[in-house]
Amino acid sequence: MTIRVKVLGCRRLVLLFLFLWMLLEAQAGKIRYSVPEETDKGFFVGNLAKDLGLQPQEVAERGVRIVSRGRTQLFALNPRSGSLVTAGRIDREELCAQSLQCLVSFNVLVEDKMKLFPVEVEIIDINDNTPQFQLEEVEFKMNEITTPGTRIPLPSGQDLDVGMNSLQMYQLSSNPHFSLDVQQGPDGSQQPELVLQSPLDREEDAVHRLLLTAFDGGNPVRSGSLRIRVQVVDANDNPPAFTQAQYHTSVPENVPLGTRLLTVKATDPDEGANGEVTYLFHNIDHKVAQVFHLDSYTGEISNKEPLDFEEYKIYPMEIQAQDGSSLMARAKVLVKVLDINDNAPEVTITSVTTAVPENFPPGAIIALISVHDQDSGDNGHTTCSISGNLPFKLEKLDDNYYRLVTERTMDRELTSQYNITVTAADQGTPTLSTETHISLQVTDINDNSPVFLQDSYSTYIPENNPRGASIFSVTAHDADSNENARVTYSLVEDTIQGVPLSSFVSINSDTGVLYALRSFDYEQFRDLQLRVTASDSGDPPLSSNVSLDIFVLDQNDNTPEILYPALPTDGSTGVELAPRSAEPGYLVTKVVAVDRDSGQNAWLSYRLLKASEPGLFAVGLHTGEVRTARALLDRDALKQSLVVAVQDHGQPPLSATVTFTVAMADSIPDVLADLGSMEPSTNLDNSSLTLYLVVAVAAVSCVFLAFVILLLALRLWRWHRSRVLQASGGGLTGVPVSHFVGVDGVRAFLQTYSHEVSLTADSQVSHVTFPQPNYADTLISQESCEKKDFLSAPQSLLDDRKQTFSQQAPPNTDWRFSQAQRPGTSGSQNGDETGTWPNNQFDTEMLQAMILASASEAADGSSTLGGSAGTMGLSARYGPQFTLQHVPDYRQNVYIPGSNATLTNAAGKRDGKAPAGGNGNKKKSGKKEKK
Repeated sequence: MTIRVKVLGCRRLVLLFLFLWMLLEAQAGKIRYSVPEETDKGFFVGNLAKDLGLQPQEVAERGVRIVSRGRTQLFALNPRSGSLVTAGRIDREELCAQSLQCLVSFNVLVEDKMKLFPVEVEIIDINDNTPQFQLEEVEFKMNEITTPGTRIPLPSGQDLDVGMNSLQMYQLSSNPHFSLDVQQGPDGSQQPELVLQSPLDREEDAVHRLLLTAFDGGNPVRSGSLRIRVQVVDANDNPPAFTQAQYHTSVPENVPLGTRLLTVKATDPDEGANGEVTYLFHNIDHKVAQVFHLDSYTGEISNKEPLDFEEYKIYPMEIQAQDGSSLMARAKVLVKVLDINDNAPEVTITSVTTAVPENFPPGAIIALISVHDQDSGDNGHTTCSISGNLPFKLEKLDDNYYRLVTERTMDRELTSQYNITVTAADQGTPTLSTETHISLQVTDINDNSPVFLQDSYSTYIPENNPRGASIFSVTAHDADSNENARVTYSLVEDTIQGVPLSSFVSINSDTGVLYALRSFDYEQFRDLQLRVTASDSGDPPLSSNVSLDIFVLDQNDNTPEILYPALPTDGSTGVELAPRSAEPGYLVTKVVAVDRDSGQNAWLSYRLLKASEPGLFAVGLHTGEVRTARALLDRDALKQSLVVAVQDHGQPPLSATVTFTVAMADSIPDVLADLGSMEPSTNLDNSSLTLYLVVAVAAVSCVFLAFVILLLALRLWRWHRSRVLQASGGGLTGVPVSHFVGVDGVRAFLQTYSHEVSLTADSQVSHVTFPQPNYADTLISQESCEKKDFLSAPQSLLDDRKQTFSQQAPPNTDWRFSQAQRPGTSGSQNGDETGTWPNNQFDTEMLQAMILASASEAADGSSTLGGSAGTMGLSARYGPQFTLQHVPDYRQNVYIPGSNATLTNAAGKRDGKAPAGGNGNKKKSGKKEKK
């Protein structure tokens, strides 16, 4: 027995452990959490790592992640803490609608073991929704005879929350006629109903406005409301009623036809057809019915015939009002007719004057007026008056006649026209009046002189003004009109420095514009004082004067005048003395200058423009004192040339210069010796003018070089075409060139262009010289040598070249020249050094053409060796316009075959060196040319 009990005890323990293990297994198989809705992102849901039996750091290591299907991820896993958090805001109503329990299921995957753990999260509802009705307002219609106890179903409210957060109760606003009753539906829903408690009266309250409110059970409580409008439908239970039992009105007898005289009003509190009231006459005289009209819908009474006070003083009538159900009411109406003043006075102008002069005397008659009124009594009594502050008055005569007369003198300049309004009024009630207008024109007399805008005028004019220039304009106004206001201008005769004013200025008589008749000089006179007269064209004419001051403004038109040092009359520069041992700051001299201008134009400043030794002397900016800036050095010249500029401050500034020499000597004999040997310094620095001249010469040279290159290219192209044409015929190919050599032809290529530029520090002595062409040695042909005839060559040329032509050297067989010795533009041809002369086709063609021309002239005997200057002996054939300046220089190291003479340029001639003969001298000539 004991053993059996033990066995049963052990079996119970085993079953208990098995149950506990199954419970733990079930708990391990599904993890459940709960979270309220509408929480923020990252809200803590549960410690998932702990529920999985993992450490927080193992969550990432073992690849724990959330797996869900076909749904937006609502939760996320925090890899650091291993907790389950919300991935965003969760709306329970969107997920589960009206379900009592809202569960979200997903799986958690542990990747290292590939094991899934199911997780369920319950979304707990919060009271985040307010009860709402589908409509904001509902309307019901109830007849006012509806019996109490009638029920009207009302719309139900809706709350998306569940449980206690859902709709729990309804409440109706307080009203004595209605109450609220809530019925329980089969599904447990609440159905509100509106119950009528007491009878309705539309005339008392036509509309009842109620408010139905629905509440939920959340915390805090939320509510929604529905507006209820109950329209009470009318029943015909009220007859019409007039606002007054009797109506009275008074109207004038001349009331227009169709005028609304009176409106009767009857009201019926019923609605619709029951409240529509119509009006009609009741028990009325037929004559009255013919005079008045009654609108059956509005109750307006108007007259359709004229009223007559003498026939009816009061019109009695009775009006009946009736609604749609034949309920009616009656009222009396009395219309009283008033006698009125219905005739206005009549005004008649018997005679009138339309225009009077402004000096018309007071008391003069302007017009005669009569007034008449057809009414009687007070309505027929009239008065007459004029309006405004006018220089007129009315004087009453007998039998309602009036006359209009002047009261005071008139002034046309103040008022040129009067519009007079004459008003005639009666004494009736209301007063009637008639207005008549009289237009009176005031004519002008010449009673106003021209008036200038100012008492005096002043103006300024710069000197050196052009003749006929407009100086100033004056204007005078005359208050009169027409001819009396036409102003002419003139100048009062006067003299200025003994000269009539009319020779200085003139004035336009019509416009008043003043013109200068001469150019004013500030240094001659500085102001003009004159008077301008303005006269009108009236009879008699009136005039007025005004003074005008014309001030002449100084212009910078005078250059500074240097008084000291004065320049000698022989054209040389002045000399100032200074000791050789002068210390820095020693006063050498002082430049004194004056300017005839005034003010800023006469302010003078001095500066050292040029000096032989820069830095040795300094000039005071405002004093003009020339002082030594440093001590005299041994290398400094004893004669220093200085150029001092004096400039004013005008616009533009004007200046003058003075040049003088400073002699540095300690005694008078030294000074005299230095002055005797004084020569102009040739080592002065070039001024800016020198630079400008050099740049100009360089620019002209570049343009000329470009033109020559273009001309060479054109000639080369033509030569190439002629060569192609000459290839078919022999022409003069076999004829020696020596047969065509002529003296004048060779001379055409012996011209030298010599440009001498002489630039000095003083721009007045700088010059550019273009001398006439010089000629080098003249070569003649063998026949000319045999005749011993040098034609008209100068004797000096024959004497200088006698030795050269005494014996003719054998022909030179060396036809090769260096690049610098080849003819053309100073050896500018390209090619190797061993080319034959001439290798430039253009130069060859030019040379042959000139030689042939010269040969022809020599054969005719019309050419002389010397020729005229610059014509190269071609003037007889080509005219005087063909001078040496049209032919390029071909004399540079030109060697003629068969001759021992070498052509040189004018430079060699100036050096006094005769051209050498033979082959050896030819190289020397080339070197000279290079030098």
